[in-house]
Amino acid sequence: MKLRPRWAVVLPLLLFAPAPARAADEEVAELARKVEVLTEEIERLRLGAAAETTRYESRSGLGPAASKVYGRSAGVSIGGYGEMLLEALDREDEGGSAVPAPRSRLDLLRAVFYFGYKFTDDLLFNSEIEFEHAGVFDEAEVEGEVTDPGTGAVAGEAELSGEVLVEFAYVEWQARRGLGVRAGKLLLPLGLTNELHEPPAFLGARRPEVERYIIPTTWSGNGVGVVGDLGAGVSYRAYVTEGLDAAQFTAADAIRGGRQGGSRSLVTHPAFSARVDWTGAPGLLVGASAYTGESWQRAQPAGAHLSARTTVFDLHGRVEWRGLEARGLYAQGALDEAAELSEALGVAGTPAALGESFSGGFLEAGYDVLTRLRPGSRWSLLPYGRYEAYDTQDDVPGGAEDPAHDRRLVTAGLAVKPHPNLALKVDRQWRHDEAESGRSQWNAAVGYLF
Repeated sequence: MKLRPRWAVVLPLLLFAPAPARAADEEVAELARKVEVLTEEIERLRLGAAAETTRYESRSGLGPAASKVYGRSAGVSIGGYGEMLLEALDREDEGGSAVPAPRSRLDLLRAVFYFGYKFTDDLLFNSEIEFEHAGVFDEAEVEGEVTDPGTGAVAGEAELSGEVLVEFAYVEWQARRGLGVRAGKLLLPLGLTNELHEPPAFLGARRPEVERYIIPTTWSGNGVGVVGDLGAGVSYRAYVTEGLDAAQFTAADAIRGGRQGGSRSLVTHPAFSARVDWTGAPGLLVGASAYTGESWQRAQPAGAHLSARTTVFDLHGRVEWRGLEARGLYAQGALDEAAELSEALGVAGTPAALGESFSGGFLEAGYDVLTRLRPGSRWSLLPYGRYEAYDTQDDVPGGAEDPAHDRRLVTAGLAVKPHPNLALKVDRQWRHDEAESGRSQWNAAVGYLF
């Protein structure tokens, strides 16, 4: 005879057993506690049963492959993703001026592997190891001057051809459904792409540039935080991590160069980031996220006291419905003491001076035409388009803004997916900036996850 699960017998008894006429308050509290414990056990069993059929769904804010460890009952999980990109740039910029080579580039952008381990139902480890630009080679391009750490002699600065990175590596304890604790190297919970950056998960051969320069994806740092699902479709993440290094900020790239990436990070001042999302229905997500922290991590310049607080926030939304995929985001950043920081960096009064703000947004959409032409097909054919606008240098104190940093970008293309986890994409990007120096290009990409 097949035995029924223990909770299937106990729960009805707890729910419907008649209470004593004069039950003490502590007995009622104990009964409520047992019901809560059994309810949590039912939820864990339900999630465990669904794990094998939903292993490629995003969980806990991470991409589909990065979430695989959450679907394991115990032991090791392995996943990964990768992408190769061909870029063919126009010979001339939008103003008709010839642009020197290179014109075409073929790059294995990333080969990434996820390794996770489930210790118990409520304790796990998760990590991402990333090889960029086909790995690191022995030869290097030499620029500028730097002190050789081995001999102390002044030598060239080695710009290696690729990188090997630990993108994230953390342990997580799930105290209850609404509260988990993470510690380690964490992906900051901003925007739509920073946590969910596997190629089949976004439209376009290249990631949105708003989420490269305004929100500098991929952005991670060492720290600790809490995550959870509050029910009614509401989830959250909140972290304390290393801050940005303002000494690396530039007018062209805003705060992107200030990411410390968890490598011997300066932590004179920590930073705080948080996110709240609401899933109103399957395929619908809206939310907001924010980051703030003082960014001057180094010794104070003579005669000055810098803090350079950096604040970034965004509003974002995503819809997936009957073959339609649409996403939108607006992000705004502010840099306190921009004038003092420009002075300390030696760029005050020049076109390279830092602005007090930076901002941008994008809208994109694609539609799987095979949902109409061949209902039930496992292939997808998605024409897509994206419009984005961003400015990395706005409101420059006492100086003129460089019009080349006020940019517009239109992308139109086609994605073919023979499998939900494999995407072939071709698109055209038209670039414009206020200096008329934008250079348009063609892109082709292959992206996968497993």
